[in-house]
Amino acid sequence: MKAFSWPRLLGRIGFAMLVLCIVLFCVFPFYYAVLTSFKSSGELFQVSYWIDHLNVSNYQTILGRPSFLRSLFNSVLVSTLVVAVSLLLGLTAAYALGRFDFRGRGSVLTLVLGVSMFPQVAVLSGLFEVIRGLGLYNNPLGLVFSYTLFTLPFTVWVLTTFMRQLPKELEEAAIVDGASPWLTLTRVLMPLLWPAMVTTGMLAFIAAWNEFLFALTFTLTDSQRTVPVAIALISGGSQYELPWGIIMAASVVVTVPLILLVLVFQRRIVSGLTAGAVKG
Repeated sequence: MKAFSWPRLLGRIGFAMLVLCIVLFCVFPFYYAVLTSFKSSGELFQVSYWIDHLNVSNYQTILGRPSFLRSLFNSVLVSTLVVAVSLLLGLTAAYALGRFDFRGRGSVLTLVLGVSMFPQVAVLSGLFEVIRGLGLYNNPLGLVFSYTLFTLPFTVWVLTTFMRQLPKELEEAAIVDGASPWLTLTRVLMPLLWPAMVTTGMLAFIAAWNEFLFALTFTLTDSQRTVPVAIALISGGSQYELPWGIIMAASVVVTVPLILLVLVFQRRIVSGLTAGAVKG
């Protein structure tokens, strides 16, 4: 039986308090947003940290706007397409970079990583001209194109790292059995890459779902905007009124799907982030 130790007890209490403070710091803003979304305009100026009664008028207002529902659909469409394109191109590129030796492979990986370091503002004007030249201005496909440019480098880098760790004996056995490179990738290697694919796919989805700058610049009409821009453009009955209750209700509606996705794929995400951290 271990002897009682005051320093050890105080250390555990201090660590627990630190964790509690971090959790409160991270969770409280979302909790207060939910709390605000159930308040009427007159109740917003009354400081309260509990829900006294459920007032769903803000949710009825925001969900009753066809433009917001359209923006929600656009966000789902754009984010899903970005994930699909990023994983498809990232998986094939990672297969080439991770399983084949060719001159300049390291330079290609360095270039891929370097592309992801450019801030969005630095390429905004040039990308705007490209999208306008392709005829994709005020089109969700323009957002898919621009978002993919920033999510694809990270996807390629992560999947290449995982692809290198897979045993080459699996690929050699598939080749001996007469499997083509595409069949080897999809039937042999891809099932082992699911944790990494889920992790990168979730990060790409969240990045596309929350992106604001490109969505504001490359779209013009309410029918083509995504949710972040739609929330930013919510206005009240006059230019002096800011409907915080409706804005918070819209924010909660947008945030809940991301929380549910993370909870559903939590185990895959954790295994994807930790796989390969220890060899042996």
